[in-house]
Amino acid sequence: MDALERFRRIVDADTEAVSLDEAAFCIAAAARPGLDLDECLHRLDALAARCRDATFDGVRAFLFEEQQFRGDIDDYGDPRNSFLDAVLDRRLGIPISLSVLLIEVARRVGIDVVGVGMPGHFLAREAAVTDRWCDPFHRGAVLDYGECAVLFAAVQGRVRPLEESDLAPTPPRAILARMLANLEQGRLGTDPANLATLCELHLAIPGIPVEQQVQLLRALARVDDPARVQRAYDAVIARAADDDAGQLRTDARRVLARWN
Repeated sequence: MDALERFRRIVDADTEAVSLDEAAFCIAAAARPGLDLDECLHRLDALAARCRDATFDGVRAFLFEEQQFRGDIDDYGDPRNSFLDAVLDRRLGIPISLSVLLIEVARRVGIDVVGVGMPGHFLAREAAVTDRWCDPFHRGAVLDYGECAVLFAAVQGRVRPLEESDLAPTPPRAILARMLANLEQGRLGTDPANLATLCELHLAIPGIPVEQQVQLLRALARVDDPARVQRAYDAVIARAADDDAGQLRTDARRVLARWN
């Protein structure tokens, strides 16, 4: 089974059953064929097994103090910062990939951690503790609400104050969609073939609004492969609501006309 098909099966699972770590490794494998997904999962198992303190603070200290995982402040846009296997190799990442690492290592030691997709940044917190957040990018710093507000102002330019909804938990599928959007909008997305692969992964995630699906399909169509584009439209149309399917068929005819 290739990485795209494996990713599809993962994200099609019930929300609570979505394997965030495996899906994140699938993203890396789709962009860089040859990656051994099962070996990557074993590496996460082995890392978690070395964590001696099975508490949230114990995992946080293990990863960001003892193991020295941290944010890449020198080359934030390096695609490797979004690939979980490369994060393990380099101990460098961006907020969302480092948060996924924290979530998945914590899960292996019995701690429930949720991702928090604050606009402009990404945090994590212990699911049972609602007033304390971790900033994996800044070496696992612990933040209270006021400190989150200061961070929000720094990354958003004081456009508006932080709201409680900005710190709501982010479901696994939404985390994966945000990881893919980062890659699509970055260096990897400048190559049509790589962009098409990322868009295929993104389109596999259930619940994406039809307007966004159209944008992804049109981006995928930048690759000179009409059969691949047709398959992508067909797959999306097959699971779309009737009204949305009509819109997608119209768009498919318009896009595919360039090859006629």
